[in-house]
Amino acid sequence: MAESIGNSGTGMKLHTKILLALLVGATAGILVNTQLGKDDATVGFVNTYIAGPIGQIFLRMLFMVVMPLVFSSIALGVAGLGDLRKVGQVGGRAIGYFLGTTFIAAAFGLLAVSVVRPGDAVPDAVKTELMATYAGDAAAKIEAGQQGGFGINTFVNIVTRNPVKSAADFDMLGVIFFGLMFGAALTQMRQERAEPMIKVLEAINDAVTVIVGMAMKLAPYGVAGLIFGVTSKFGFALLKPLGAFVLVVLGALLFHMFVNVSLILKFVIGLSPKVFFSRVRGTLITAFSTSSSSATLPAALKTAEEGLGIPNRIAGFVLPLGSTMCMNGTAIFEGITVIFLCQAFGVDLSLGNMIVVVVMSVITAVGAAGVPGGSIPLLVGIIAMMGVPGEAIAIVLGVDRILDMTRTVVNVSGDLSATAFVAKSEGLWDASRVPAEQGA
Repeated sequence: MAESIGNSGTGMKLHTKILLALLVGATAGILVNTQLGKDDATVGFVNTYIAGPIGQIFLRMLFMVVMPLVFSSIALGVAGLGDLRKVGQVGGRAIGYFLGTTFIAAAFGLLAVSVVRPGDAVPDAVKTELMATYAGDAAAKIEAGQQGGFGINTFVNIVTRNPVKSAADFDMLGVIFFGLMFGAALTQMRQERAEPMIKVLEAINDAVTVIVGMAMKLAPYGVAGLIFGVTSKFGFALLKPLGAFVLVVLGALLFHMFVNVSLILKFVIGLSPKVFFSRVRGTLITAFSTSSSSATLPAALKTAEEGLGIPNRIAGFVLPLGSTMCMNGTAIFEGITVIFLCQAFGVDLSLGNMIVVVVMSVITAVGAAGVPGGSIPLLVGIIAMMGVPGEAIAIVLGVDRILDMTRTVVNVSGDLSATAFVAKSEGLWDASRVPAEQGA
């Protein structure tokens, strides 16, 4: 599921409030920057006692849930895969397709942002001042203890000695590894012994989801405070690159869907991309409007069976699994966002760091799949690992809605193509079984 920020219940939708908050905070910050100057005492007072604390409370709530969210999501995901042993190679092929295409998507997103480099639109002087301004941020302090180059020790250190210490030190790779091992251990236990722990993990995941919802209710105020603090110091300098960032993300999403997925459809699955997209277009429109793979699932099941002719027993298994694991669009978004913010803050990444970003984008995209707004705290965690202060999330959060809608379309197209791939691999379907389009 794409991580729709969601609604506030009745009245104005939450994503609308966040966008308005971004505009209000940015406008107010630019006005005081141009009219009063960043060193004005009144501006300093507002940042120190009003905007700053509100933004930090929102940010701290996001940081607070990162580690329990990562552990419970990863452990539950792996534990859930234990059932796939009972269904044989169908599950293995589905998981292989999900992870393979998500990895391709994440790598392509990093390639796109590395070539276009929208973050370079931020002037060098502003990059230097950004890092100086936020040098005392908690995320930067955490990263200071983790940066030490990329080499064999990077892989060794993934195997954490103390998962509790890893969580306290914000060592996401250590927590992820422990979550993987914990989930794998549950699959090896007798069901009656593993079930109580799985229920505990599910309860933790549900509780974290509620906390994320609470944090997102504060998002309009937090975003306004954070973006005011940035724009009051830097004026227009950080807003100009946003347009380029949005275009890079949208371009990468559309390229992956219409080129990468189309190549897989044509040469691996043996189905005309034109036929595929013509049959699934209604479902993709539903995905765009709901920003949720889960909400789109009923329409996707109907499309797979009636529009593509895929057997129910394949579609009914692969699509629900794909709605939580096949996150091509989310991985693209996360990878591009991390690199964009690194570029904007003048943080140079080595090839090894880039590989870590790809892997983290894949893992966290899958891990956050079932949590509304779940990618936001996880994204904060990734940028913190790379040396970017957590406040930077405010720069992109306000424009996330249109990107959320679009990446959901990419996620759902990946789910449907995976269903066709598995059905063909099992010898139960081929392109000749696609029904004639009604009205044709």
